Amino acid sequence: MEVMLRPLLTLLFILFFSHISVEVSATTIALYNKCSHPVWPGIQPGAGKPVIARGGFKLNPNQAYSLKVPAGWSGRIWGRQDCYFDASGRGCCVTGDCGGNLYCNGLGGTPPATLAEITFGEQDFYDVSLVDGYNLPISITPFRGTGKCNYAGCISDLNEMCPVGLQVRSRDNRRVVACKSACFAFKSPKYCCTGTYGNPQSCKPTAYSRIFKSACPKAYSYAYDDPTSIETCRGGSYLVTFCPHH
Repeated sequence: MEVMLRPLLTLLFILFFSHISVEVSATTIALYNKCSHPVWPGIQPGAGKPVIARGGFKLNPNQAYSLKVPAGWSGRIWGRQDCYFDASGRGCCVTGDCGGNLYCNGLGGTPPATLAEITFGEQDFYDVSLVDGYNLPISITPFRGTGKCNYAGCISDLNEMCPVGLQVRSRDNRRVVACKSACFAFKSPKYCCTGTYGNPQSCKPTAYSRIFKSACPKAYSYAYDDPTSIETCRGGSYLVTFCPHH
């Protein structure tokens, strides 16, 4: 179900209505683009989980898309930007590209990309992660659930404060469109939490991850940033917003 929306209350009404109208075995994720430009959401399921909405589509500013998600589903959602696709669905995106496809169909996005991650179960787990870098602000807001059900997200524009060594620039080189993680930029076990650093005791925050954490305290800044980043809720529906600060 795709809807053009302006007032947020209308969006929430449709989100709630969708949640009530679907089978008990399913829940709802609504994706809402508050950016001033189009966003092409990508959706990658977890291992063994089904692809939903063909894995990607286009969302214009102030547009929303409601997804019915099967019980037990898990996956990640991110925003692609500055995309072009031909009539066959082939093309490319400056950030978050999934193999040059409009429909990601299970493929992940090329880092750097801000990730919204959700796992549904008796208790849902969700977070916004900068472990693969940052390209767009994203938030996750739960509704109608029980438990803590806290907001998760990164609403700051990290592109404005991205260190030079991590910057990804636009095609015309005039602006920073994404910020790499230190792992992606330098391929070092220290930054990637691999090898001898592959455990929470030896992999600690770095100067780069602290920049991310300072700007977005409720988002994952590196692989073992669990205590301050992961949220839980039971039986909720979820609103994933691109550019929530707009």
